[in-house]
Amino acid sequence: MKARTGAALLAGAALLVPASAMADTLEEALALAYQTNPTIQAARADLRATDENVPIEKSEGLPSIGGSAQYTEVLKQSDNSFNSPSRYLNAGIDLSVPVYSGGGVKNSIRAAKQRVEAGRADLKATESGVFARVVAAYMDVIRDSAVVQLNKQNVDTLGVNLQATRDRFEIGDLTRTDVAQSDSRLALAQSDYLTAQSNLIGSRERYIQLVGKAPVNLQPPPQLPGLPASPEDAVDVALANNPDLIAARERSEAARYDIEVAGSTRLPRVELFTSGGYTDYFGTLGGNAVGVDQSETTAQAGARLTVPIFQGGFPAALERQAQARAQSTMETEIAIERDVIAQTRAAYSAWLAANEVIQATTTAVSAASLSLEGVRAENTVGNRTILDILDAERELLSAQVQLVTAQRNAYVAGFSLLAAMGMAEAEDLNLDVGPLYDPVVHYDSVKGAIFDWRFEPDPEPVSTRTVDTPAQDADIPSL
Repeated sequence: MKARTGAALLAGAALLVPASAMADTLEEALALAYQTNPTIQAARADLRATDENVPIEKSEGLPSIGGSAQYTEVLKQSDNSFNSPSRYLNAGIDLSVPVYSGGGVKNSIRAAKQRVEAGRADLKATESGVFARVVAAYMDVIRDSAVVQLNKQNVDTLGVNLQATRDRFEIGDLTRTDVAQSDSRLALAQSDYLTAQSNLIGSRERYIQLVGKAPVNLQPPPQLPGLPASPEDAVDVALANNPDLIAARERSEAARYDIEVAGSTRLPRVELFTSGGYTDYFGTLGGNAVGVDQSETTAQAGARLTVPIFQGGFPAALERQAQARAQSTMETEIAIERDVIAQTRAAYSAWLAANEVIQATTTAVSAASLSLEGVRAENTVGNRTILDILDAERELLSAQVQLVTAQRNAYVAGFSLLAAMGMAEAEDLNLDVGPLYDPVVHYDSVKGAIFDWRFEPDPEPVSTRTVDTPAQDADIPSL
């Protein structure tokens, strides 16, 4: 059983930006994606299709009933036929009951059930993957909004610096070189500002793609509980809970049953059968002779044994093919296991590194702020040049951008780590969506269905479209 954290994944508060500017939450974004994301909806439909393989395989072991009817009008009788009817109706019904199929049906059903389990794990993997992308898009919008704000502040500051430099040049306090340096830095800052705006627009559009609506003043994300203490702990949990690995294991088990199904083609088949028929000659049998019955009924019943003797190597080839495919699934399982281990360790390392970068850049921002204040103070007494001020301002901006980027990277890496461990699924997130989608409900409704005339409503899309969503801009709402 999967170990669950005591608290919901979305609980706590690690604020990156002031909460007063926010409106939407990460939990709301994840809940909306869970309900309306087309990738998740398609995965659910794929699983429902996989469910149907169970009743399909079961049908091979159930009785089958068929009927037929034929009306014949004889247009020309044989010259030697004196008693043949001119018209007649034949009707019949057949019933066959499989008794023994060499274990083929039984193992086909087992394989289908294993693939249902694999499909359920695939659905969880799809949900977890979409959640990770939503978290990344959410954090990208927050990061890029902060970068736009920082660059705008830098442009404004450099604009004021340039005007002050020009004023001091007019009175002969500074040189034309000082003005050119200030003008150059302002142009570069404006270029960076435009680039930051473009990045923000791209992040907002990706958010719409995943969530289905435009981001509105995103609130800071909550803390991520349940993060492991070591990469070894993370890998242990991932090997037990990662949905991709669970799906691979289930497919390996299903492939073993496929070998038994292939081998069963060598074995005898036994079935019981019965049939009945009715024929009506409409008074035309026997050349209208008196006393000739114009209708008849028949009935038969028995058992049929089919024993394969030689099939041209078909059973052996089929079994070898199933064995090769089974080995393929085993090797794929190991490949996925390797991938899970690598992803988990890499995510753990990225999470640790990003947190260390946060600590370093927080110190850098504080130091750069003090440095800028000192340089400005020293410039007033002639100990620093305008270029020194510009350099200090650029260092502060760089440190601030690195800080918000590291905050984004740490959160995304932490969530990715939880996803690799199988701890970022819908039941972990405490989403406010009412009852979660339960794939067992559909499976239970169809696993024993044997009625041929059962109909379901025609499918309709559930996901929301974004065609009417306006193109995004880089405007930052005022606090």
